[in-house]
Amino acid sequence: MVETKLDLSYGDLPAQVTDLYFPDGKASGAVIVIHGGGWFRGDKSKDADLGAMFAEQGYLAVVANYRIGDEGHYPAPLTDMDQLYTWLKASDLDFPREHVAVFGSSVGGNMSAEMAIKYGLPAVSLSGIFDIADWLEQHPDVAGSLDHKNNFGGPSSEINQDGADDPFYKGFVENYFGGRTDQYVAATPSHRVSATTGPMYLANSLNEFVPNSGVLMMAAALASKGVPFTLRLVPGTHHAKGYLDVVRGDVLRFVADNI
Repeated sequence: MVETKLDLSYGDLPAQVTDLYFPDGKASGAVIVIHGGGWFRGDKSKDADLGAMFAEQGYLAVVANYRIGDEGHYPAPLTDMDQLYTWLKASDLDFPREHVAVFGSSVGGNMSAEMAIKYGLPAVSLSGIFDIADWLEQHPDVAGSLDHKNNFGGPSSEINQDGADDPFYKGFVENYFGGRTDQYVAATPSHRVSATTGPMYLANSLNEFVPNSGVLMMAAALASKGVPFTLRLVPGTHHAKGYLDVVRGDVLRFVADNI
């Protein structure tokens, strides 16, 4: 059984709490896990399975909450992850500070890529939200909605298994900015990829509500800067953790090779 410590504060705000999952023995590194939920729902408890998975591989797993909803408009969640990373490095937890990776699902995939860009960390993104500015510009006639058509409040693996949902995609992306339209370009991570960006593992289903244009855009940006990456497009309509069983081996090898 994996040892855990729950609800440790990494900052002063109520949302700035994290769960820790400890390996059996000295950790060979740490993996930060960032949950999804459209920046308006979700909780770290949904990724307890990931915490256990990484701990069983010998890593300290850091499964964090962050500000969402009205308190979590851009860039607040990214600022929270900056604070988490600072807290983790300054903590008395026993792991090698030079061996940290980050894993994110859906909007967490966006945030994991942001940490790769900012800190050079190796990052895994499952169905990351990358196509922001361009997609919104190209879809002016789509009416955004936060109504999701398939079990958004249930297990992550069961979210929207039935393909594209442009109103929902536009709805939660616009909601992230709280009505601001001048931040879309700044918040599109592929625009800021540099040669010091960390290596990435990018995955997306071929027919899910997160458009493939985002991972393709990110892959092109990484290639243009000479940053190593793996891109896997998974058949079907599953979203993020919905296809984790398909890519699990890839993900664990990527982390082991790069952390």
